[in-house]
Amino acid sequence: MYTREGAVHVRDEEVQGEHALDVHIDGTLAMRIVCSPSDLIELVLGRLFSEGIIQAEDDVDFMYLCEHGTIVRVLLKRKRALKPVEAPVVPSCCTGNKVFEALEQLDDDLRPVRPIDWDPAWVFALADVFAADTPMHRKTFGAHSCYLAIDGEVRYVCEDLGRHNAFDKVVGHALKNRDDLSRAVVFTSGRIPVDMVTKAIRAGIPVLASKAVPTDLTIELAHEFSLTLICSAHPDSMRVYSDPRWKDAPPRAGSWDASALPEAPARA
Repeated sequence: MYTREGAVHVRDEEVQGEHALDVHIDGTLAMRIVCSPSDLIELVLGRLFSEGIIQAEDDVDFMYLCEHGTIVRVLLKRKRALKPVEAPVVPSCCTGNKVFEALEQLDDDLRPVRPIDWDPAWVFALADVFAADTPMHRKTFGAHSCYLAIDGEVRYVCEDLGRHNAFDKVVGHALKNRDDLSRAVVFTSGRIPVDMVTKAIRAGIPVLASKAVPTDLTIELAHEFSLTLICSAHPDSMRVYSDPRWKDAPPRAGSWDASALPEAPARA
């Protein structure tokens, strides 16, 4: 490491790794995901759910991760006609993942979420926990993180190269444990483009929060599908871009005690 003053320091540093994962669905190579090599079953389960390929964990008949962690084979109870993947894996945190790029590409099965009475104190408390950092990011400064909380309790914390992957990992954990996603608040470290909002809506998650910013189409989509969208969420302030409960005035913070939110646990 070189400093501006001319000092030179030699040291070992941990860097983020890139892992390629092929997902075969009913014998067809349907996805190639570039990710961090953790929570791979949960990643695939969450991806299948947030992309509308399955409606619940019970739609999966069988799922197998090979010993090298490079191939996941999935058998569905109800077979789907899937287009095989032909493009090579691209070494990027997001490129190579199946995402929606524009509103025109949204499927007809997207339905509004059911709003909940959320408390701003929940999001502030999540921002506090996020500010304490996560293990992979603390070591490499190259990871996105995602938190899923239900009724003010952090259930899952996952990290990954890509924000989409981290989101799908916490959703996958929730599906495996049969948590009620209709009461969930998800806090992500990444910006919120259309595909991230689409994932939340399809998963039935009513509140999506981020330390980063949305786009114009993101806000439009959140309004259309009754998603509460909170961005620039920090320990001292947040910006609410969409809240379907609002009529004449924004909600007031309740008496919920932010100290009741535990520190982020290790991955479930």
